[in-house]
Amino acid sequence: MDSFDFGLLIPIGVCVVLPIMIVWIVFKAKTNNDNKRADVLIKAIENNANIDAEKLAEALGKQQISAKELLNRRLLRGCMFTILGVAFSIIALMCSAAREDMQFISYILAALSFAVGIAYLIVYFVTRNTTAETEENE
Repeated sequence: MDSFDFGLLIPIGVCVVLPIMIVWIVFKAKTNNDNKRADVLIKAIENNANIDAEKLAEALGKQQISAKELLNRRLLRGCMFTILGVAFSIIALMCSAAREDMQFISYILAALSFAVGIAYLIVYFVTRNTTAETEENE
């Protein structure tokens, strides 16, 4: 009988179980928040008939992010990921003489970080022009 390779459990746990658990936790947290809002609304309506339920629902609802704040977040994330890509590239160059496996991982991380950073920056610049045109029309 072959012995089980426990070294396989870590990649399976990280690649399969961890993403499923993260999605489940986020879903449960969102459901829990929605249920709490609904409970507060129901109790407020039960206790006081003079309360305006629509205004209370808006107050307890999710906060809307302004277009300018959304643009600033995209710019920040774009800069962060691009700088992270530069850092991984520098690490890869420094590891070129030491360990080749570390260099390969650093190049992959650098490429991914650059791609995400550039994508955020492209979306920022395109959306910025669209948002500026919308503000001028209003």
